[in-house]
Amino acid sequence: MRPKKIILIGGGSAALMAAEMLCAMHEVHIYEKGKTIGRKFLVAGNGGFNLTNAATDKALYQQYTNHPILQDALSKFDSVAMRKWLDKLGIPTFVGSSGRVFPEKGIKPIHVLQKIKDKLLKQGVKIHCLHEFIGFDASQQPIFQHQDQKIVVQADAYIFALGGASWSITGSNNKWKPIFDEIKIPTINFQASNCGVEVDWATNFKTTYAGSPLKNIQILIGQKVVKGEALITDYGLEGNAIYPLVPAIRTALRKHQNAIYIDFKPHNSHQSLLNRIKGKRLKTKNYAYEFKLSKAQLALIKQFTTKEVYLAPERFIEAIKHLEVPIQKLRPIEEAISTIGGISLSALEANFSLQQYPNLFVIGEMLDWDAPTGGFLLQGCFSTAATCVEHLNSSI
Repeated sequence: MRPKKIILIGGGSAALMAAEMLCAMHEVHIYEKGKTIGRKFLVAGNGGFNLTNAATDKALYQQYTNHPILQDALSKFDSVAMRKWLDKLGIPTFVGSSGRVFPEKGIKPIHVLQKIKDKLLKQGVKIHCLHEFIGFDASQQPIFQHQDQKIVVQADAYIFALGGASWSITGSNNKWKPIFDEIKIPTINFQASNCGVEVDWATNFKTTYAGSPLKNIQILIGQKVVKGEALITDYGLEGNAIYPLVPAIRTALRKHQNAIYIDFKPHNSHQSLLNRIKGKRLKTKNYAYEFKLSKAQLALIKQFTTKEVYLAPERFIEAIKHLEVPIQKLRPIEEAISTIGGISLSALEANFSLQQYPNLFVIGEMLDWDAPTGGFLLQGCFSTAATCVEHLNSSI
């Protein structure tokens, strides 16, 4: 059988992997609206270049939206497969803290992108920049705007990898969503994920402590508990102890449950803290030393407790272990690391084709799924791409 002509729409991480996996068997074209490919990949790399996470099996799957299509993709192409793929490209990796997987020291995001791009060009992949997807024709073939021309390119299959709605500076936005709405594809409005949460700080607290870290804490909301670090900002809190809680925070806010609970000493039991002060006439000026609390932690506890609680050591310990912090809302999409929303997973077949249009495929962050930071977002994009490609390569 003849090779297929396959067009990838979007030049981000998912599209680049798909192109690399397809190009040995098919004629592959990438259409990108910007001047170059991989812009979001480079920007994300500047914030900590974790390519995936070493978690496998259940430890991997439970980080994601629980949907059969996504879970199947993760089982078919997991972090082990991802690292093998990178290694074949000449990008060796190592496992860092919290299971994050990084390229070996000295390998920067631009080097990884260039390796992939070089492989694509060597295999004959054609990259068409400054081609913006603007709609479909009557036959559901994509229309591109290139300079002052509208172009329709025929192909056997089209793979859409246009991203979600975060990091719009890199070209990732939701302009494509109304286009899919027009052809009756089920979509869901975008919302921020992996973002900060707003807290109504007192002015003097905000002025003094914005930028201060809250290290080695534990945050609880509902049944979800996360240990890590949060950063006090002028609007509230952000950081790796906040981001994994965003889905639970979003759900709680919808139910008008507007609080998170901070344990400043998760490695110390309530009783062990009580034992420290047994027989002592403890004064507030000694709290920092006795409980190993920073000035920012003390000020935060003071803001959200009454004077009576703060002055009574036993009750102060209760606040150390379970401080209720009122929250207002999540930060906007413009500041989010990722988004939920987009094309509903229920609109897809298991191979990531649209049920209504079998030659149109959708991968990556265009789809409505969620995952925390730490390498899981990229892994989700790569898993959807690899599963889609597996189908196209096996159907030749």
